[in-house]
Amino acid sequence: MKQSNIPLGRILGIPIGLDFSWFLIFALITWSMATSYYPAAFPGWSTSLYWLTGAATAVLLFVSVLLHELGHSVIALRFKIPVNRITLFIFGGVAEIGGEPPSAWAEFWIAIAGPVVSLVLALLCYLLQPPAATLSPLLALVQYLAYINFSLVLFNLIPGFPLDGGRVFRAIVWGATGNLQRATVIAGTIGRVIAYLFIIVGIWQIVVGNFANGLWIAFIGWFLESAAAAEVQRQSLHEQLAGHTVAQAMTQEYAIVPPQTNLQQLMEDEVLGHGKRCFVVGHGDLPMGLLTLHQISKVAAADRMHTQVDQIMLPLDKVKTVAPNEDLWEALKEMEEDGVNQLPVIANGRLLGMLSRDGIISFLRTLRVFRTPGALPGSV
Repeated sequence: MKQSNIPLGRILGIPIGLDFSWFLIFALITWSMATSYYPAAFPGWSTSLYWLTGAATAVLLFVSVLLHELGHSVIALRFKIPVNRITLFIFGGVAEIGGEPPSAWAEFWIAIAGPVVSLVLALLCYLLQPPAATLSPLLALVQYLAYINFSLVLFNLIPGFPLDGGRVFRAIVWGATGNLQRATVIAGTIGRVIAYLFIIVGIWQIVVGNFANGLWIAFIGWFLESAAAAEVQRQSLHEQLAGHTVAQAMTQEYAIVPPQTNLQQLMEDEVLGHGKRCFVVGHGDLPMGLLTLHQISKVAAADRMHTQVDQIMLPLDKVKTVAPNEDLWEALKEMEEDGVNQLPVIANGRLLGMLSRDGIISFLRTLRVFRTPGALPGSV
């Protein structure tokens, strides 16, 4: 998502981004409103007015979605939970909450806040219809926004995790059982069942000839099923890594190359010869920077013979690092947010090891074999 994200600014300190997929749905909504919905509901307008009102509707729809996500975010911040970003994309929007709610009560209020905002917007647009009646384009806008915001409320309150209704349901189960993982599994299972129902309905619509609506409904079902499965898996992973530190999963098997190493020689000996993909540039346990295939690929083949690794490395002060005593789950989240596969483990300016996604997977396999995480040694 980060690579296809257009930053729009910040609200309440939260970065707001626009995914490139948004432009597709913006064009589809504008086209649909300008050529079908508004001509049928408000005949007699000029073609340009239909298109202008259609575009305004698409923009205001996503303003409504943004306000919905800000509702979640504001309550999350009230519970001292960071919000990494809000992204608008083809399915609407998502607020990336930077941690699990501290309690079922917090989960309930964070989840319900978005639908409450949409309901307020729907009621506001409904009350604006009488004064807007003298100007038909304005009336058309507030009528549609009242309808679509109320639809957002109904759709999001479907008890299918990870929709808002599914999160409300998870909060209720969590409060009743006192077990977040069990609540997530139950809510996620129901969410996947509802997602499969969407897919079935979508396929049925396609079979009976309603191809466009059927394809969209099936696509939403597929998205919900994938999201529910990912949330359950994420919660399971969180439970398994809880209480473990970076030092337990890091490896001390990493390649160190002197700063004057010739790039062409490095390619032949280490990348092509031994399949290595990441290198620490420095002397012994005193790192200067990090070199990956991404940096190497930026150098033309003809220039590699005359290029040293310290000329293209990422300096250590620009490399994201972790401490050995850092929580392993938090370190994994940092890797996901930054889109990296490995992090140097640094303490007092010295390199102690490398934490990689493969190393975390290997550590998880070890946990499952031993089944007694507390008995494991301090490093693997």
